[in-house]
Amino acid sequence: MDCHEVTDDQPAADRQTTEVEEKLSALARLKSDHILDSCGEEPDIGALVRFATSPEGLVNDQVRRKVWPLLLGYNPSKTAESTETAAWQHLPRHKDEDQVRLDVDRSFIYYPKTQDQSEPQLDRRKGELSAVITSVLRQHPILSYFQGFHDIVQVFLLVLGVDHAAAAVSRLSLLRIRDFMLPSLEPSLAHLHLLPSILQAECPKLRQHLSQTQPFFALAATLTLYAHDIQEYSDIARLFDFFLAHGAVVSVYFFAIIILSRRDELFEIPADEPEMLHSVLSKLPKPLDLEALIAQTVSLYQQHPPENLPFRAWARISRYSVLKTTVGDFRQQTLYDGVGYFNLQVAQLRRQRMRRKVMATLWRNRRSGGRLGLAIFAGVVAIWLARGGAESYAAIAIRRMWERFRGY
Repeated sequence: MDCHEVTDDQPAADRQTTEVEEKLSALARLKSDHILDSCGEEPDIGALVRFATSPEGLVNDQVRRKVWPLLLGYNPSKTAESTETAAWQHLPRHKDEDQVRLDVDRSFIYYPKTQDQSEPQLDRRKGELSAVITSVLRQHPILSYFQGFHDIVQVFLLVLGVDHAAAAVSRLSLLRIRDFMLPSLEPSLAHLHLLPSILQAECPKLRQHLSQTQPFFALAATLTLYAHDIQEYSDIARLFDFFLAHGAVVSVYFFAIIILSRRDELFEIPADEPEMLHSVLSKLPKPLDLEALIAQTVSLYQQHPPENLPFRAWARISRYSVLKTTVGDFRQQTLYDGVGYFNLQVAQLRRQRMRRKVMATLWRNRRSGGRLGLAIFAGVVAIWLARGGAESYAAIAIRRMWERFRGY
């Protein structure tokens, strides 16, 4: 007898459950067929985005293996990106490989389940994970590894397999999470500073209640695309469906929705206890109703798009940040585009760091240096900033200071 066959001996509740499961299974198969039909010679990216956003996402890993590369902007059957990792073993060692080894040793804690794999199988998976991460870092040595990157990569490894994961992770690293792999933490923190503005737009009372609490509580979750916190493999794979279908900023909106969903709990904690609020917010609630959170995230984004957020929050984001470069038709970008944006961000960070030093020096010497020394110093800095093409507020302020002192 077939395991799904319904007999008169089965209780009514069991028969009803079996019928529901069979209907759901049939619907899942039908959805899978429609998704795969959209992955044809000329993929319908719009349809794939809708499928990945809809309830249950891309259904299963067999479908994901087809769709995730397309959502990342490449087709393994048509490009050489899937084979570019062949000779990585002969490339120079990356500076962060020791940390990679330590993190890989701590991988695969939650999934696959321990009872589903033997010790040799676990060791093999860790070896594959190390190979994928190391190949990406050696091929793109400008990238800086961060703790938690292995959490993201292990999901790609489990879904795509060792032969195809590196190509996907390369595009993810340079085009989707580049801000997290720069030599400075500042661009990563810039993502978090959107949270108060999103909360202000949707619930000013809650934003005010959390105003004494810095949004660093969201760093671990957003940095790892929630892979560090979500313990069920099916849940994190489904969430990745959603994230890969949309721009990088959606991850921040998703965290904002989690905060908003906890408003009653948060209002019970006094606003003048930021440590307690931080502790609560740094841990994701369990269980997560992913489908409801995803639907609410889409709605929140549509109601309050980034460019309309208060406090000029969006204007403060670097034009080279993935938050802005993954808006619009970003799937046409190449790895070379990612490297270009990376270098532009690094140069921008250096200029910002220099401006802060300049302004600090000017402030320290505002009295002791005398008007003439200050005027000369301001003039030199203004010329330097002009040659660098910088028109920041700091540059304009220093230039005006120089113009004021020129008649001394």
